[in-house]
Amino acid sequence: MHQRTTPPTGSASPTDRRRPARKALIAVSALGVAAALMAPVRAGAAPAPAAPTAATPLAANGQLSVCGRQLCNASGEPVALNGMSTHGTQWYAQCVTGGSLDALAKDWRADVLRVSTYVQEDGYETDPAGFTARAQKFVDAAHARGMYAVIDWHMLDPGDPNANLSRAKTFFTAMAKKYKNHPGVLYEIANEPSGVSWSAVKSYAEKIIPVIRAQDPDAVVLVGTRAWSSFGVSEGANESEVVNNPVRASNIMYTFHFYAASHRDEYLKTLDRASDKLPVFVTEFGTQNYAGEGANDFTMSQRYLDLMKRKKISWTNWNYSDDHRSGAVFKTGTCDGSTWTGTGVLKEAGVWIRERIRQ
Repeated sequence: MHQRTTPPTGSASPTDRRRPARKALIAVSALGVAAALMAPVRAGAAPAPAAPTAATPLAANGQLSVCGRQLCNASGEPVALNGMSTHGTQWYAQCVTGGSLDALAKDWRADVLRVSTYVQEDGYETDPAGFTARAQKFVDAAHARGMYAVIDWHMLDPGDPNANLSRAKTFFTAMAKKYKNHPGVLYEIANEPSGVSWSAVKSYAEKIIPVIRAQDPDAVVLVGTRAWSSFGVSEGANESEVVNNPVRASNIMYTFHFYAASHRDEYLKTLDRASDKLPVFVTEFGTQNYAGEGANDFTMSQRYLDLMKRKKISWTNWNYSDDHRSGAVFKTGTCDGSTWTGTGVLKEAGVWIRERIRQ
């Protein structure tokens, strides 16, 4: 993400970020989900399971796949998922509860939850088993409510994903083993590579994708692009490096991130051009500046959303927490309470993005 993500008061300060279903839906066992949600984790109330119904996005669409440049459902029809991303679960696990996910699925009518597991910054590297269990708990909770889950390996600093290759192999082996028979997962293998060549990012992807495929041969894999997943724009390149040298794998999509108050026409045009030639999933965006702060630019944001709707590009917004920044959808202190529905608990950005998801 392109944000200066200061954790809650009392937590260690993180690194500053700067930047210029299977064929048919697999039945979810309430007992199995409940057991998964009881796995020990360090923070956050365990979301209570709720079996998906035929009305949910997951039940309606089943196993996803990439067909041409589109994300398609089990019937081969193009589908666009809209939803939210968690904040770092080392800081904001208390914002991912049974009540908050009920609100996301039922009140917001979201299709997908992106579960962000930070690698550094007091994240995965400090407790691999604990953070794997936490990610699985939240994925299970999304599934129980009929939403898809993007399993986000939130590498950021160092910007070379190869620096965490061994950790990524361990994490994705565990996640793919658990979800190999479930239609509701997409694997995002590198959040925002930076400071490295596309060839280095591509090399990483071609090492990690086989690790996932060895366990889960059918799920869609989302590949981060260079320069904070901007198709290279933030470091003076463009999508042509990916178009001319794509990852050697099938059933993949490439990710694009933007923050509308900072990323103007050059970025919008890049997304438009890239999605003409490549399958693209916008796994992160904000209506503010690149730090997730400051005033919202809803006019520019709507231009992006109009483009994504027209081209059936899936997206998840940053972020479903009560962080003090304007980019967090909940008012500060909301995650300490029990009220999640409606607009009274939402900041300006939350009101706006909730309405777009509900459309």
